[in-house]
Amino acid sequence: MFSFRDLPIKYKLTLLSVLASSSALILACASFVMYDMQTFRAEMVQQLSTQAKIIGYNSAAALLFHDSKSANETLTALSTEPDIVAAGIYSPAGKSFATYRLQNGDETATALPAVLQAINKSDHRFADGYLELSQPIIYQGENVGTIHIMASLAVMKTRQLRYIGIAAVVLLISIPASMLISQRLQQRISRPISALADTANAISRDKDYSVRATASSRDEVGHLVSTFNDMLARIQEQNAALQKAHDEAEQHVIERTAQLEAANQELESFSYSVSHDLRAPLRGIDGFSQALLEDYGDHLDAQGKSYLQRVRAASQRMAELIDDMLSLSRVSRGEMKREPVNLGLLARRIATELHNADGQRQVEFIIAPELPASGDARLLRVVMENLLRNAWKFTGKNSTAKIEVGVDRRNGQPVYFVRDDGAGFDMAYAEKLFGAFQRLHSSAEFQGTGIGLATVQRVIRRHGGRVWAESKVGQGATFYFTL
Repeated sequence: MFSFRDLPIKYKLTLLSVLASSSALILACASFVMYDMQTFRAEMVQQLSTQAKIIGYNSAAALLFHDSKSANETLTALSTEPDIVAAGIYSPAGKSFATYRLQNGDETATALPAVLQAINKSDHRFADGYLELSQPIIYQGENVGTIHIMASLAVMKTRQLRYIGIAAVVLLISIPASMLISQRLQQRISRPISALADTANAISRDKDYSVRATASSRDEVGHLVSTFNDMLARIQEQNAALQKAHDEAEQHVIERTAQLEAANQELESFSYSVSHDLRAPLRGIDGFSQALLEDYGDHLDAQGKSYLQRVRAASQRMAELIDDMLSLSRVSRGEMKREPVNLGLLARRIATELHNADGQRQVEFIIAPELPASGDARLLRVVMENLLRNAWKFTGKNSTAKIEVGVDRRNGQPVYFVRDDGAGFDMAYAEKLFGAFQRLHSSAEFQGTGIGLATVQRVIRRHGGRVWAESKVGQGATFYFTL
């Protein structure tokens, strides 16, 4: 669909110029034709009035002596005027006294009134293609009759049509000339603007802000080009500053990455040292305590045996803490490999392992058949294992227990959950759940090191998700997470 606003500016300027000049010409021609018509009408009335005076003067005697034949002969003189189609002389009472009609004229259209109503006064009117003029005949200051003349307006119509034709020819000649002149003139305006638009398009396409537009005048367009170049200069300066800052930031990132890699290597070495150097003494403490109980148990009383059992339990707990700390540090390092993972399949495998480890428990697992997710399979197994073992542990005091694994949708996003009907916890302390070594239950009540949920949170964060829990004391707990 045609839209003026979508036209190129050179076409807009040409079209506006042609419309303006054409409108001015049409208005001028219309004014000229109307003025000529009014002038021609006035001249026609003036000429007809003069002829009526002459005929009236020559007919006065005939009216006075009631000589209609002489009056008719006087009217015959109007035959030299082809525009006059009919005329009549009327008595002072308005009755027809003498008449004249152009030969071959339309008798119906040019019929004169039998009795003239408008007498003793000058009058004229334009109607039905004729000019009708009435004028009193005055002789020695006395009104002796009235002359009524009808003149055709055909000449005026012909003249009007001729002028309209001339105006049309002028317009037909002027409009192409106006278009040619407008095209030449618009180039002086549109060419700098088009060049500026081409420069802007090239800069947008190539992202080269060193290009400058050329100003060819000092008018508003030239000022626009100058302002555009100033803007490009500022953008170029800002880009240079941003590039410099980016390069510095990139170098800083490279340096920091190198430092982090070095720190990670040191941390890994430290972790290995902790694993190697601490495990050996702990194994020694546990082993010698067990040997002491087995070989010299008969020489120890009950309190001594209790002390040795506490030593063994403490050394074993210390070993578990070391293992959990190493596991927590490992999930924070290493490259992640995202791939499709069925969390339902992982949950069923872990549930089987839990049942095999403690077959005496009456625990019902309700696991959705398909729980599709995307993430690192190794790390997501760590998440599911910690959450399911956590649910298994805190339902340990129930005679029968139920653990459910499934998925909800919230705001169009899958939200995975592990729900149990175990001991639960007070939501007032929920912020402590995912902290390392933070426990809401004592070791005597439920065993553990307080590292599992911290590990879960770290894995979920590496996947760009979040984890949270909802619970009531004695009514179980539900752990939710997104990926």
